[in-house]
Amino acid sequence: MRNPLADKVVDIKPSGIRKFFDIVSEMQDAISLGVGEPDFDTPWHIRDEGIYSLEKGRTFYTSNAGLKDLRQEICNTIRRKQGVSYDWQHEVLVTVGGSEAIDIGLRAMCNPGDEVLIPQPSYVSYEPCAILAGATPVIIDLKAENEFRLTAEELEAAITDKTKVLILPFPNNPTGAIMEKSDLEAIAKIIEEHDIFVMSDEIYSELTYKEKHVSIVSLPGMKERTIYINGFSKAYAMTGWRLGYCCGPEAIIQQMTKIHQFAIMCAPTTSQYAAVEALKNGDSDIEEMRTAYNQRRRFLMNAFREMGLECFEPYGAFYVFPCIKEFGMTSEEFATRFLEEEKVAAVPGTAFGDSGEGYLRISYAYSLEKLKTAIGRLGHFVEKLRAEQNNK
Repeated sequence: MRNPLADKVVDIKPSGIRKFFDIVSEMQDAISLGVGEPDFDTPWHIRDEGIYSLEKGRTFYTSNAGLKDLRQEICNTIRRKQGVSYDWQHEVLVTVGGSEAIDIGLRAMCNPGDEVLIPQPSYVSYEPCAILAGATPVIIDLKAENEFRLTAEELEAAITDKTKVLILPFPNNPTGAIMEKSDLEAIAKIIEEHDIFVMSDEIYSELTYKEKHVSIVSLPGMKERTIYINGFSKAYAMTGWRLGYCCGPEAIIQQMTKIHQFAIMCAPTTSQYAAVEALKNGDSDIEEMRTAYNQRRRFLMNAFREMGLECFEPYGAFYVFPCIKEFGMTSEEFATRFLEEEKVAAVPGTAFGDSGEGYLRISYAYSLEKLKTAIGRLGHFVEKLRAEQNNK
């Protein structure tokens, strides 16, 4: 029988995140710190708007690009928070989560052989989506000594005459790293000099703890060459509503909308009505959740210091990325033993690229009570491993 499968799909590895999540779901008394999903419920006023839209029978298709009211509110929000203006009719597309925007953005922009620069460690979807788009992923290994930021030198060294797109994944999953304005200004010069485009994934933009988030689209000359991606999952605890959006130059958004039109039709209507309410009246919800996340972040950093576990201080998203190199195990081995012996699931750093070797991603999108229990078990595990090393 003829092989029914496409080689490039078969060759893509499954997500390393889901493996440990699936194991822990079957393990009694286990704690999972592995999934990047807020532990908060979607705020009631947002849920109410979704419920109301159903009660009013608003179960129809929207336009391919999304509800007019939602696209207008997206533009209002970006103008208010980043000082950047977009045309809601031609420069905005509502997608099924930010993940769809990544996929169709790369498909709309890349020809076979084009190179896509992907700083790693980073979100698991970028590299597979580049491959599925027919592009060649080029990995830029980020370094702990730079707080896992992308430097101008690293970017310059990775660019070739085939480079088409740079993915800019900040605030970062899994490291929690951020890019400050000065960092962005340094790489913006190189982007313009080499005439490349940017896909800026800012899904965690509302969750920063050092200073207000700055988007690269707010810098001179960058809006014209950037696909700005954001969504509702992280900021508003709306993961299951599956709603994101992207903004960018009309020519690119037009082609992305064409792919979206044939593959999806439109994002869920109920979710779109709820999202309008989130953008209009959800700032206080964001602040409440951000305050709680920051408390958890500081708790974890203090706990790592007390147990002598090296970890740079992250200022974005809801992840910490402690270094476990001292134990002489791979990230996979460490995470597996930690799960088997202490019943706590964390994600090996290698799930986010080879440069994540020697690190562990721990999500703090969990209650402080659960974090205290899990970190107590981590402390016990670390002590046991150090004792084993001393006895060798």
